[in-house]
Amino acid sequence: MRVELLHIDECPNTVKAYERLEEALLALGRAEVEVHVRLLQSAADIKDTGFAGSPTITVDGVDIFPGGAPSSELACRIYMTPRGFAGLPTTEQLTEALTNSGI
Repeated sequence: MRVELLHIDECPNTVKAYERLEEALLALGRAEVEVHVRLLQSAADIKDTGFAGSPTITVDGVDIFPGGAPSSELACRIYMTPRGFAGLPTTEQLTEALTNSGI
């Protein structure tokens, strides 16, 4: 199982997304799961990654938030959260999405 955090350069949400992802894995009792952080710098880097804007979190290459439209450009992503639109999902949303992904 490979968990990846895909992001673009200078994404303001990368660090917080990583922190929340680690919190979600800890809450699931899966702190041993390594999160691979991958910087995407060109359209060629995006190919076959499941990228839907920065940050995108995938498990084995599949976006854990499947409602995101695949992107072929280096762009930011917006998530719908309980508090409205945000640049990253909540820890609770991540926990649920990881559970649905089989973690």
